[in-house]
Formats: sequence, C-alpha cells, structure tokens
Amino acid sequence: MSKLELQTPTPGFKALIFDLDGTLVDSMPAHFRAWCEALTKQGHKGIFPEDVFYAMGGRPTRDIVETLNGEQGLDLDADAVAYAKKKAYLKNLDAIELIPEVAEIAQKYRGKVPLAVASGGTREVVEKTLQKLGISDWFDEVVTATDVQNGKPAPDIFLETASRLEVDPTSCVVYEDARPGILAAREAGMEVIVVPTLLHLD
Repeated sequence: MSKLELQTPTPGFKALIFDLDGTLVDSMPAHFRAWCEALTKQGHKGIFPEDVFYAMGGRPTRDIVETLNGEQGLDLDADAVAYAKKKAYLKNLDAIELIPEVAEIAQKYRGKVPLAVASGGTREVVEKTLQKLGISDWFDEVVTATDVQNGKPAPDIFLETASRLEVDPTSCVVYEDARPGILAAREAGMEVIVVPTLLHLD
C-alpha cells in the first residue's frame, strides 16, 4: 500500500477528532465481510455490493439496514442484522491494523491538544477495536452512534464530541474517509482532512 498523502490542518486548531473505521484503522474490508456474512444468514446474499458499502461508510448499521429495506423492498430485521454483523466482525479483530499515517498524527499531537474518536459504530465494537490495537489511552473522548440520536451524515456526533472536549466546533479538525462523515463534519462547522480510501468518492 502506497503512503497516504494527507492535507496539513490549518494552524490554530484546538482539537483533533478521528473517525475510526477506514480512517484511523484499516478495518473496512473486515466490516464488509461481516456485512456479507450477516446478510447471507438472513437469506439475502449479494444485496450489498462493495461500492455501495463504501458509499454508506460511517453510517450506523441500523440506518444502513433501513436504507436497504427501502431501496430494495426488503423486510430485514435491523436488530438481527446488527447483532449478526457485530458478532461476525468481532470474530476477526486480529485482521485489523492501524493506518500508519493517521496514527502518526494522533501520536504527534497526543498530550498537546485534546484527541477524540467519533465513530458511527457501536460503543462495544469501537472500544474493543481500540483495546485490541492498544490505543484506548490515546483519546480523551470516544463518541459512538450509541451516544447520539442521529448518525452521520447528521452533524450530531461531531457536535457532541466537541461539547465533551469543551472545544468550539469551529476549532476542531476532523479526519474522515467516507462521504457521510465528511458531510457531517462540515455541517458541524469543522475543518475536514479527507483520508483517501480504495473506493473513496470525491
């Protein structure tokens, strides 16, 4: 994998906020496999192509299930799919790795400005991912889809994170890889550094 070229934040920021999956950690392939396994168990193999999965990256599982139901006329049980997907993902945590260039930024500013994770995942999955990689103590706050009413692309998760960090949203810089998260951070008034991914949509 070639080295990522990341934009430099505008000087004067007071906090850094990192999306988790596809931004701080290379976990999107594992999430996609987990989705495929969960949907196959529901009798719907092949209904969630990889490009569609990446386009919805960052959105809570239940939101994605509701979208699939609406677009494809299905009646998937969101809770059942979310449980099966979580179980399948947690089985494969050994396959998850840090994205070095983003991890280096977090390490560089650790202890200098507040750092947070703002993820569309559930708290259990996010915390177990951070624990597996040994980076839980890097961050002052971890905010997940479980903590807000509306998931990405709504700005709620980033506004909640700024509030917990006690930093004005306009003084926060967000590292994000997926369109919903990029839109959410911009809507929150934050500077966004886009982390390129294999199927990134400009």
